[in-house]
Amino acid sequence: MPDDRRSGVRVHGSGPLRKREYDEDDVRVRPGKGSRPRTRIRPAHEDAVEGFVVAVDRGRYTTLVEPERPKGSAAKRKQQQPRLVVAMKARELGRKGVVVGDRVALVGDVSGEPDRLARVVRVEPRTSMLRRSADDTDDTDGIERPIVANADQLVIVAALADPPPRPRMIDRILVAAFDAEIDALLCLTKADLAPPNDLVALYEPLGVEHVVVHKGGSLDELRGHLAGRISVMVGHSGVGKSTLVNALVPDANRAVAQVNAVTGRGRHTSTSAVALALPEGGWIIDTPGVRSFGLAHVSVETVLAGFPDLIEGTVHCPKGCTHLAAECALDDWVAQGHADPTRLESLRRLLAGREGTPDD
Repeated sequence: MPDDRRSGVRVHGSGPLRKREYDEDDVRVRPGKGSRPRTRIRPAHEDAVEGFVVAVDRGRYTTLVEPERPKGSAAKRKQQQPRLVVAMKARELGRKGVVVGDRVALVGDVSGEPDRLARVVRVEPRTSMLRRSADDTDDTDGIERPIVANADQLVIVAALADPPPRPRMIDRILVAAFDAEIDALLCLTKADLAPPNDLVALYEPLGVEHVVVHKGGSLDELRGHLAGRISVMVGHSGVGKSTLVNALVPDANRAVAQVNAVTGRGRHTSTSAVALALPEGGWIIDTPGVRSFGLAHVSVETVLAGFPDLIEGTVHCPKGCTHLAAECALDDWVAQGHADPTRLESLRRLLAGREGTPDD
């Protein structure tokens, strides 16, 4: 057999054994666990199906998946119905949250059969995000809490009596609508117990649309505002929000509770946000009743953006002006006739409402 002199190893029948010479190519270096290279490339999941998140419960996401349009007769196409698929979030999403209203991409078992789980691998870009800060607890942290994604209308439900209206709460929810850049609709309930005139006049300068409903009355006007849109309903407990939802969506079966005769407040009956399809088209998202609506994440500039007739008047304001103090230039701007005084009053009411309490 030949002598493999390139390797320095004597094979059978060759000459004397030579000493092996090593170089760096002979040394195998294994990288440490912490230095192992990672790739930023993520799977494209081009075969993923689209879903609409209708409920979130302890890390499980119930999504509505529309059927594919099969080729064939109209009878075959008619037989296929949307299906509900329960999914969990894929690890590759990291800390990215998923909320009701999100449009997501799903892979895995998307049959929707019981005890089957799909995976949420992508959250599509959002058109809007309604947020609030958790300032209704003792451990206020000012961190934003996402509530609903992709809504284009915020329906503020307020009772005219039993419990009495809370304008500062309404103000704060309006600010959240400005921040999310979505339309606001004021829905006044229990008009059979008190007239709506004073509350309507309070928000008329803001140009907020409103509807008034009462027990046993028609909901056609409200349905007209909701048809074809994704609307989220927000309001404090006891205002009749769940009763409205049950009337708008007959099979919703949302729990309803009475107002406490001592405290004048309602009990939380909705524990999580749920998206419900409206018979006339569109979606309504029912949210849990809130005792407070924190706005620590919303800046003064964001609120001011909702008042284009007043923005030019802030040019002469002192640096860092809160628009609540005496040196604010907006008073002169209004006195010169550039804007309606009620608009300035509304702006300052909203700005003051950013610093609220659970009793507002």
